[in-house]
Amino acid sequence: MTRTRSLFSLCKATLTATALMAAPLLLSGCGFKPLYGEEKGAIDVPAELKDIYVANIPQRFGQQIRLALQSQMAGDGPEDPRKYKLVVQPTISGEAIDIHGDNTTGRTRMLATAHWQLFTIEQTPRLVTQGYAQTLDGYTNTYEQYFAQTLNMESTMGRIAQTLGEQITQQVATWFKTHATPADVPNNQPKALYPSPNLIPDSDQGTPMEQEGPDAIPNMATGRAPIDTNF
Repeated sequence: MTRTRSLFSLCKATLTATALMAAPLLLSGCGFKPLYGEEKGAIDVPAELKDIYVANIPQRFGQQIRLALQSQMAGDGPEDPRKYKLVVQPTISGEAIDIHGDNTTGRTRMLATAHWQLFTIEQTPRLVTQGYAQTLDGYTNTYEQYFAQTLNMESTMGRIAQTLGEQITQQVATWFKTHATPADVPNNQPKALYPSPNLIPDSDQGTPMEQEGPDAIPNMATGRAPIDTNF
C-alpha cells in the first residue's frame, strides 16, 4: 500500500513538473512574451533602461522617487546613462477621511500622480515618449503620538514613491518593447467650478469659486489639502 502511494506521488510530481515546463511554450504560442526577457533579434529592455539618466526631482518626495527609479532601472548592474534622460514631475495631496465629531480625522488618504517624459541625450534633445502614473495610499492618524504620526506619513510617502517608480519603469520598459505610446490622462478638459463657502465674497470678483480636483471632487468636500514634502 505504501509503495503504491509512493509511486502515485512520484507520477503526480512528474506530471506537475512537465506541465510547468510546458507552460512557457504554451504562453509563447498565445503571443505572450516576458517584458524583461531576452529574445533573439529584439531590443534588450534591461540594457536600454540602464541607459536612462533620471533627472533631479526637487524636494524629499521627489528624491525618493528618483532613488526608486534609479534602483529599478539599473536592475542587477550599475546604470550607464548615455542615451536617454527621464524627467518626472510628481504631485502629492492628502485628504481627511473618517471625520470624527470633534473635527479630527481617523485616517489620511494620499493621492500621488507623476507625469514623465523621456528625452534623448544629444545637442538638441528630442522627446520620444511620455506617460502618466497614479497611485493611492494612506495611514491611520495617531494624534497622541507625534513621532508615530510622522513615521506613518514618511512610511506612506516612501511606499508611494516606490509604487510610482515601479509604474514608470514598467511603462518605459513597455515602450522599449513595443514602441506603443502609453495612455495619458487628458488634461485639456474643462474643469468644473463650485462656490466656496469658506472664503469671504469679493465685491469686485464675485463669489469665490473652487476648482474640482483630479477625482472631479473639490477639496472643500473631502478636506483634501496639499502635503508639505519639505521635511
